Amino acid sequence: MEVYVDDMLVKSKTADEHLQNLSFMFGILKEYRMRLNPTKCTFGVSSRKFLGFMINQRGIEVNPEKIKALINMERPKMQKDIQSLTGRVAALTRFISKATNRCTPFSKALKGVKQHILWTAECD
Repeated sequence: MEVYVDDMLVKSKTADEHLQNLSFMFGILKEYRMRLNPTKCTFGVSSRKFLGFMINQRGIEVNPEKIKALINMERPKMQKDIQSLTGRVAALTRFISKATNRCTPFSKALKGVKQHILWTAECD
């Protein structure tokens, strides 16, 4: 079981193990008098979006919606556009090889800039 503030994920290799793990989790919740919101609960699924990522039997994978949003972004024109782009890439760094190095041109484009940016071929 993994808990992230108010989000919980119970992982299991088999259906029987999952029932045991859920029983254990419900025991802990009962012991501490915690309640779940039934409309926000999903049980017994093999894959699910969780904390913005796709979780399945293979592990954590990138959410295709985030990749699509990144690909469909317009070329940045203003400082806030590059900051938005950098934030989107940062959310995907675990899936992008050498993400920090790839974002270096974005930082260079922002240097000393107040509003408008210099978007170079290196940034593309």
